[in-house]
Amino acid sequence: MRRRFVVSMIAGSLALPAVLAAGGPAAAAPADKPQVLSSWTQTSATSYNAWLSARNNQSAWSAYGFDWSTDYCSTSPDNPFGFPFQTACARHDFGYRNYKAMGSFAANKARLDDAFYADLKRVCARYSGATKSSCDGTAWVYYQAVDKFGNTPAVDAGRDTRN
Repeated sequence: MRRRFVVSMIAGSLALPAVLAAGGPAAAAPADKPQVLSSWTQTSATSYNAWLSARNNQSAWSAYGFDWSTDYCSTSPDNPFGFPFQTACARHDFGYRNYKAMGSFAANKARLDDAFYADLKRVCARYSGATKSSCDGTAWVYYQAVDKFGNTPAVDAGRDTRN
């Protein structure tokens, strides 16, 4: 009897990781998901680089259930006038989509938009002279667009709220 119990316990302990890996009933997002999301959506270059590293290794973060989908700069050009804004737009989408899914978009929208602008300004810092001025002006227009017209729950009621 004791041997059968031990064999049953061993078999059960071997099966549990398979159930969890398959998305079984205990497969919930880690408790620190809000903190990780917050750390990846700040205005600093450190935050941007941490998010970019995670984006490039999404499988390592699969337990968190983040929405990595993006339409980049939506209906605006992803690389206006040759300025590479696409990745900044992808991080902005990441923040919008994941905070909406967590039900805390309104409380975080301003910071997400500010982080977007900081990302765009970092792109523009690579340039000088008139080209930098042109990039800075374009970044300001992109920021103003998301600040004023970025999806908000009240405006988007009943519509797809992905930005």
